[in-house]
Amino acid sequence: MLAISSVLLSGACLMNVFPFTIVGFDLDGTLLDTSADLAAAVNHALAVDGRAPVPADAVRAMIGGGARRMLAQALSVTGGCDAATLERLFPVLLDFYAANLVVDTAPFPGMIAALDALAALNVTLAVMTNKREDFARPILDALGLTSRFATIIGGDTLGVAKPSPVPIEEMIARCGGGRAAFVGDSSFDVDAAHAAGIPAVACAFGFLNQPVETLGAEAVIAHFDELVPALERL
Repeated sequence: MLAISSVLLSGACLMNVFPFTIVGFDLDGTLLDTSADLAAAVNHALAVDGRAPVPADAVRAMIGGGARRMLAQALSVTGGCDAATLERLFPVLLDFYAANLVVDTAPFPGMIAALDALAALNVTLAVMTNKREDFARPILDALGLTSRFATIIGGDTLGVAKPSPVPIEEMIARCGGGRAAFVGDSSFDVDAAHAAGIPAVACAFGFLNQPVETLGAEAVIAHFDELVPALERL
């Protein structure tokens, strides 16, 4: 009897060894490299105003706080940003982007395998992005990824976006509750996770708005191959 009980206890421990039941992900710069398509939309809006384009690498650092903030930064570095110009060009950017969501957008290397590995561990997966939900869903649909996630929350879904903890808290609630971690690439992601009381994993390959080591994340990964081991160590 003792031997059987030991085997059962050992099996139960193995089944529960992974520390998280929910893992949430940012979208731009975390799951997907959307930088080329976003840069194209930004530069289309700038061209309408007769401004010079912003290099794609520069646009990468502007991504993360939502499209309006991204455009405001691009305007600031190409002649200045005032409220009237921002309001006039923002719909131009959105219309162009809506028509060109998945031209060059693609998963980061190893992302699909990492999601497969987490799913095999019975982890519930979710997306919480500052991108509008009506943009995020078609992108994930086009790439065949939507069904992998229990919920997809956009920056406009709840009327509040990261770094507020509210979308992270709602993400956890929609996934049924449990111990959660969040994976992202910016201060918005890390700050939102911490405000919600959960650990963050930062992606060094993402659209960093500051050096990755200064974000304050509990772990940093340079490739998706490192995600599951990093989560296991938290």
